[in-house]
Amino acid sequence: VFINEKLIPVLDKVPHLKVVMEHITTQEAAEFVSSAPANVAATVTPQHMLMNRNALFVKGLRPHNYCLPVLKRERHREAVAAAVTSGSKKFFLGTDSAPHPKGAKESACGCAGIFSAPVALGLYAMVFERANALDKFEAFASRNGPDFYGLPYNKDTITITKSVTPMRIPEAYELGDSQVVPMWAGQEIQWRVSLVD
Repeated sequence: VFINEKLIPVLDKVPHLKVVMEHITTQEAAEFVSSAPANVAATVTPQHMLMNRNALFVKGLRPHNYCLPVLKRERHREAVAAAVTSGSKKFFLGTDSAPHPKGAKESACGCAGIFSAPVALGLYAMVFERANALDKFEAFASRNGPDFYGLPYNKDTITITKSVTPMRIPEAYELGDSQVVPMWAGQEIQWRVSLVD
């Protein structure tokens, strides 16, 4: 509805306006961005490429998987992941990482947001590996955004490696006098940042 009733009319009136759809979650958004002119792009979170709405209810209510925009049906997750891993320069990294304290997530009116910062790059790499598109990951993570905005590339580098021995993501990280639960808590991941230059 937003795309057809709001965004397209704005772009019809201001056709060269640069628009970034932050954290797209639907097949319709992925298709729109893919077919729109070069001045339209989108960011994508790791959770919207790895989890569908069922992740909110696995073995009970999972408040640490609650985010806005909410997780969608599997067909939407698949479409967003396919668009991102296609190599299109119109999609780039946007974690929307939200380190809400554990108590604020596990409450009667829990905060929306998933804390992905410590593991985001490894999770993104996992998505690209599953799609046999690791050769497109660097552009998504570090080139497409600056290219869209006309900014120089970061001169610093990081190296992400796949380990034979998986790393178990901690159940929580200390945050002052509280804790914050990361995305994929307690699960294993093989991809990790191994070097920062």
